[in-house]
Amino acid sequence: MKLHDKLKKLDNYPFHMPGHKRNPEFNIVGSEIDITEIEGFDNLHSPEGVILEIENRLSNIYKAEKSFLLVGGSTLGILCSILALTERGDKIIIARNCHKSVYNACILNGLKIVYLEPEFDSINGCYTSVMQDRVDRAVESNPDAKVLVITSPTYEGRISNIKCRIPLIIDAAHGAHLGLSDFPAYPKGSIVVSSLHKTLPALTQTAVLNVYDSALISEIKRYIDLLETSSPSYVLMSSVSVCCDIIENKGGLFKEYYKNLTSFRDIKLDALRLKYSDDISKIVISSENTDISGYELAKILREKYRIEAEMASLNYVVLMTSVGDTKEAFNKLGCALQEIDSALTIKPCGLIKKPPVPEGVTEAAIIKSYEETEIENSVGKISAEFIYAYPPDIPIITPGERITREALDYLLTLDRAGVKVISDSALFPKFILTKAD
Repeated sequence: MKLHDKLKKLDNYPFHMPGHKRNPEFNIVGSEIDITEIEGFDNLHSPEGVILEIENRLSNIYKAEKSFLLVGGSTLGILCSILALTERGDKIIIARNCHKSVYNACILNGLKIVYLEPEFDSINGCYTSVMQDRVDRAVESNPDAKVLVITSPTYEGRISNIKCRIPLIIDAAHGAHLGLSDFPAYPKGSIVVSSLHKTLPALTQTAVLNVYDSALISEIKRYIDLLETSSPSYVLMSSVSVCCDIIENKGGLFKEYYKNLTSFRDIKLDALRLKYSDDISKIVISSENTDISGYELAKILREKYRIEAEMASLNYVVLMTSVGDTKEAFNKLGCALQEIDSALTIKPCGLIKKPPVPEGVTEAAIIKSYEETEIENSVGKISAEFIYAYPPDIPIITPGERITREALDYLLTLDRAGVKVISDSALFPKFILTKAD
């Protein structure tokens, strides 16, 4: 019996944790299936039964040597993968558009970082794909590098199909649906990590770490045991069991979903633009040639049409879709965009300068001796904190990195446009934490 079915049949009185005791008087959503590792319900850290079955089903779906079910999101998978494949002080090559979790892993292991720069869309201000020739040059120039980390697909749905002679970790947090129906193939790497909850019908925090090199399995498992909670949520794991059922038995839903996405691409817009993505599930609408910013477009969608976009940047919004979206939902979005489009004025746009990328070998680090520095006085100083737009959590400035005028100007431009810019200290844009002299 599958996990989600077994949880429906709970009938023993729970003289065990959790403390809500499945008591309906508390009105806690999900508590009716929220248990601990009682007899017959397996153990995530040593699965032999219903949880192992879920992992085996995931391995079959993603054609992996081994799949690990995660309840700490792709962040946990990225941390475990990098720590497992490196030793303290090793050199690592990472794409500059990597998620904050990649940098956190580098900090934890004191890794020496070489940046690989993806292509940059200077109209909309975002990184796109990593090119094979840049990968080849980076690996050749750094023969002591232990691993390469890239993001594919990106937040905007751009895919990088690359090969690498050193271990390749792919952050495919936004790619759990790839390989299903007519979507592009699932990424190929030594390890590929995907957030099930982002693009599939599963609850937030659920993810999968897919290992394609069997020699790495035991070391990956060791770090998962170190970093993942010893009290995993059965509510979350049950949702993955259901998700697997949907993938395995309801392929027609994904066919219909893909058909709806294809139809949506026929939308007629004059001022706004539907941008190309390798992954058709990401609807990227650019306001580059209009009199509104991406942030303003997201605000209009939210306040006038009750449509919440996934993210807004300077010149575009990202609207995430999934098999959970109906044809009516796509029609609602299409009508809203066309109505907004009809009221806009076409206005030429300028180019956005890409954020600077440090050259050579750098090191992200925790800096414990720091001071608050007024932003205009911070140029040339060493940052003691992360500063990034949220979403997508891609650092523009990292701790241990020298602050440049270009990076500050880019962040301030984002901030003035209404994009949510976050610093660890929450002092931006007035102050930045910098290394004390």
